[in-house]
Order: sequence, then C-alpha cells, then structure tokens
Amino acid sequence: MIKKKTPEQHNDFEDAFIREIDEELKNEKIKKIWDKYGLFIIAFVVVAVFAAVSFESFKAWQDSRNQEMSDTFAYALNLQNQGRFAEAEEVLTSLKNSKRGIYADIAQMQLVNMAAEQNQTQKAIELLQEIVRNDDFNPQMRDVAVLKLASFQLPSAPADEIKNLLLPLSAEPNAWQNTAKELLAMLAVREKNFAEAQKLYQEISSSPNAADTLKARAQDMMNVLAQK
Repeated sequence: MIKKKTPEQHNDFEDAFIREIDEELKNEKIKKIWDKYGLFIIAFVVVAVFAAVSFESFKAWQDSRNQEMSDTFAYALNLQNQGRFAEAEEVLTSLKNSKRGIYADIAQMQLVNMAAEQNQTQKAIELLQEIVRNDDFNPQMRDVAVLKLASFQLPSAPADEIKNLLLPLSAEPNAWQNTAKELLAMLAVREKNFAEAQKLYQEISSSPNAADTLKARAQDMMNVLAQK
C-alpha cells in the first residue's frame, strides 16, 4: 500500500524554485543558474519594477479641478475593468487627443497599461516611445514612461539603447534613481558583466532613499553574484 503524503510534504512551485537555486549555489554553478533561470529572474524584476511605477503612483492627479475630464477618465477605467477594451481605448484616445493638460497625459499612460494588460507588448512599447520623445509630456510621468519602456525592452533590446534611456535617471538623485539602477544592474547581468551588476546592487543596498523591498532584491542578487 502506497502511503499518501501529508500536506506538509507538498511544496509549492516557489519553494521548489528557491530550493533548487540554493542547491545550485552550493555547487557554485552560477552559469548554470543564469542559463536556466535568467529569463525568470528578469521577468520577476520587470514585474516588480512595473508595479512600483504603476499608474497607482498618480492617483492623486485624479482629483483635478477639471471634473469633466475626471469623469471621462473614470468612465474609461470602468469600461476597462469590465473588459470592454475597445470602448475604453476609444474614450482614452479621445482624452489623449484633447490636449487637456494632465488628463491627456494620464490617458496615454493608461493606454500603455491597458495594452500591457492585454499582452500587447509591442503596442505598449510604441506608446511609451511616443511619450519618451514628447518633450511637452508631464516630466514626472515621462520618467515613469522611461522606466516602463526599459522594463519592456530589458529582455532583448540592444544594451546601448536601454542604457541611453536609464542613465539620465540613474545619474542624479531623484525619485526613480534606484529603480533605474536596478534595471541597469539587470542589464549588466544579462550582458554577463557581473562586476558592474554587483557595483550597482551595492549602491542600491547602501542608498538611504531605496525602499526596503528594493534593497532586499539587491541583496539577494549580490548573494547570487558572490558565488561567481
């Protein structure tokens, strides 16, 4: 008779994933880890960064004095939440083309989010590129667009292209400096430049302005790279 396993003997995917990486580290097989898990690590960081710079950062702007624009935007979000993407896109595009200040910019950012929600990555990238090229776009939101664009392009875009996006944000103290450094560090890992990656992660880990979750990710990556 086969004895059934107790619930405690069952491990979820995350536990198994972490254990396997730990085992690989013990054997100092950093190259094997990266070859096997590199894309998963990049994907995890992209998701984390995308969440950190999500539209939630701009909720306060929804309290604009322009009630009509606010109502229109809220209507578009309601359509999106119902899965009526074509209708939501039509409303948001109209708002974007209205050139009505901050709400036009927010509408374009929400078009990016909606494209991402539907796994329309190329469409999201094109919208973000349009924002990045627009010098009249709200500067704070333009910085967010830069980070999102770099996140989307991190897995495969040319390294110089991503660096050109991120270096201005990483060079001077600002709200997104450490996030930009994290993406640059992941790019360095992708390019097998582990020394540069460790340097950037160390800067993040020691930064007084970095969020605790960001510092924790940086420390985890330094631990992995230390096995090289």
